[in-house]
Amino acid sequence: MNADPVQEIPGGDAFPSITDLGATGPAQQELHRRAWTATRSRFGDSVFVRGVVEISNHCRENCHYCGMRRENRDLKRYRGRLDSLLELLVHRRPGSITDLNLQAGEDPVAVREIAIPLIQTLRRETPLGISVCLGTLSKDLSAELLEAGATTYIIKFESSQEALYRSFEAPGTLAERLSHIRWLAGNGWNVSSGFISGLPGQGIEGLLGDIQAALDLPLIGCSVSPFVPGESTPLRDASSGGFDPTLNAMALLRILRPDWVIPAVSALNIVGADLGYRGGLRAGANLCTINLTPTEMRGDYLLYKRDRFIMDEDRVLSAIAQEGLTVSRKSLAAFLAAQTQDHS
Repeated sequence: MNADPVQEIPGGDAFPSITDLGATGPAQQELHRRAWTATRSRFGDSVFVRGVVEISNHCRENCHYCGMRRENRDLKRYRGRLDSLLELLVHRRPGSITDLNLQAGEDPVAVREIAIPLIQTLRRETPLGISVCLGTLSKDLSAELLEAGATTYIIKFESSQEALYRSFEAPGTLAERLSHIRWLAGNGWNVSSGFISGLPGQGIEGLLGDIQAALDLPLIGCSVSPFVPGESTPLRDASSGGFDPTLNAMALLRILRPDWVIPAVSALNIVGADLGYRGGLRAGANLCTINLTPTEMRGDYLLYKRDRFIMDEDRVLSAIAQEGLTVSRKSLAAFLAAQTQDHS
């Protein structure tokens, strides 16, 4: 899909800047107002709502910021049962979702045994658009997922600072990760990426670099997740990422890329006190996610803490309504397909 040009704000200093990322008070309010206006101008008042199922917590990677890292020997590992997940998603899924995201640790076994047959059946029996967030897989396995019927690949680069990326044992090298993102985008996938705000050692300059790195990639969207120290990780004693810089980064992405899909992430509820998730919507988010992972599996999908803030359907729909927004009846997959046709 050919992307819209990056939007510039005329006059003044270079945009975005460190000052923009650190904005508070009236300056922050104005930044978020611009993001809100850009979102409404492009997407109206509707917000995409998808479900997510975390199909496996097995992972061959060792990222320091993730509780599912392979060296966490205390974690009870699981892979979901295909029949149970199909019954849930075909017959008992919330009526508000139009799309589904399948997420896992980097686990090729789960991709072959669960994700691919699940996608094939969902494509036959439901109208759901399907995205996957399954790590850096082989090109052959990525092609099989696409053939099965998934259309969007979510693959985050987490940090654009090579030394930081390496020190946290993120997957492969940063150059390899960015190359794989570009390969996916060039081989039939809509690609969404993302990065972490407030990683130890990142600094405000590093966060600005992450924004610039995202803008250089062939993406249809990007997330900004506040750093939350995982209780079973080497970073467990670090401080959480700031709420305001995370929202400001989201707002800057929205202003610069009004065409992008930007999700509100559940971790905003952990670092954002009373405003939390709704702050993401005010800062330009236009995608919300309902967690559909079965209860017996959910506690072991250890991104950071076992005591996760689960966004169920009631919480998601309440946040959307409180911000005066509505649920999109058009799926994200259909929206992206239409965009591709418009640019072809």
